[in-house]
Amino acid sequence: MFHIFRMCAASRFIDKERRKGRGAASRDSGRFERLAYEDAHDGWEIPEELPPLRTEVSEERPRSLINYVRSPDLPFDRTINPYRGCEHGCIYCFARPTHAYLGLSPGLDFETRLIARPDAPEVLARELRAKRYLPAPLAIGTNTDPYQPIERDRGIMRACLEVLRDFRHPVAIVTKGTLIERDIDILSQMAAAGLVRVGISVTTLDADLARRMEPRVPSPARRLQTIRQLSAAGIPVRVMASPMVPALTDPELEKILEAGAAAGACSASWIMLRLPLEVAPLWRAWLEEHYPGRAARVMARLREMHGGQDYSAQWHRRMRGEGSYAQLIAQRFDKAVRRLGLDAEQPALRSDLFRAPARAGDQLSLF
Repeated sequence: MFHIFRMCAASRFIDKERRKGRGAASRDSGRFERLAYEDAHDGWEIPEELPPLRTEVSEERPRSLINYVRSPDLPFDRTINPYRGCEHGCIYCFARPTHAYLGLSPGLDFETRLIARPDAPEVLARELRAKRYLPAPLAIGTNTDPYQPIERDRGIMRACLEVLRDFRHPVAIVTKGTLIERDIDILSQMAAAGLVRVGISVTTLDADLARRMEPRVPSPARRLQTIRQLSAAGIPVRVMASPMVPALTDPELEKILEAGAAAGACSASWIMLRLPLEVAPLWRAWLEEHYPGRAARVMARLREMHGGQDYSAQWHRRMRGEGSYAQLIAQRFDKAVRRLGLDAEQPALRSDLFRAPARAGDQLSLF
């Protein structure tokens, strides 16, 4: 098996046996590539056994880390990412198209060709120490999960947390990874000062559906246990029923919120399934493979909410869609959170405690 180039897009579907434990079924080239790869037989009539896809990790040395966003429908204006790509392999992940900027496939490359940023903690500290820097809540996990499996060995997220703790900087973390329990010692310190809030995403309570849709994410029951552990340590946790998939996971909305509340979550949120750019064909292929009987219904509901398209990126609409179906989900959510006490307004994260810690050799203040 070897690769050839051609000018039009190729469909590089990978055999099921080679992609066990992965979400996507193909590794098509990204939208910026003029040429695309295609797999072809070498012409020799000899059976070829190809190895299963393995996770590869390379390293990047970023010159800057804080990414400023200017989206009017997001509650934060800055983020950081310790990693590019995510081994969790969630088929619906809206961050998949970012791998196209690297010349890689938003499909299987996003899950198997990861990029670690080991210098992230040092770069973060340098940027926070800049004289012109003004503190505001920093979001982590809004693109790729900081607690994906490679964090266990790399520890980049924990080192970034140590920097934020030392600077007394507010942070909001979103994750599906139970590895966050490792960092309860840091998070509980920050929580006591009003500096941290955590969101745990629970997409479904169905373990089989979760394994298909989020192949390398801890089970729903295990994620609920993480909510319990964090809450018991005094860390405010939000249960995130996200994304809601029409005609697939949306019947579980109330049950997910009830389970989150029972585990100790103090607030909740939801977002509708989003299918930007390359995510849409990857999602449709996944539906046809795993739930062919529901595929037409799921896509019909999504298109109802986005003006007949798989997805619309309009501000204030992209997160939840519009129309009667989207309104119904919103009404069900509002009713459930009121009943469960998950609708209480949460205190803002504190930015007034921010200060740069002293370094060896610094002139100390007399006051």
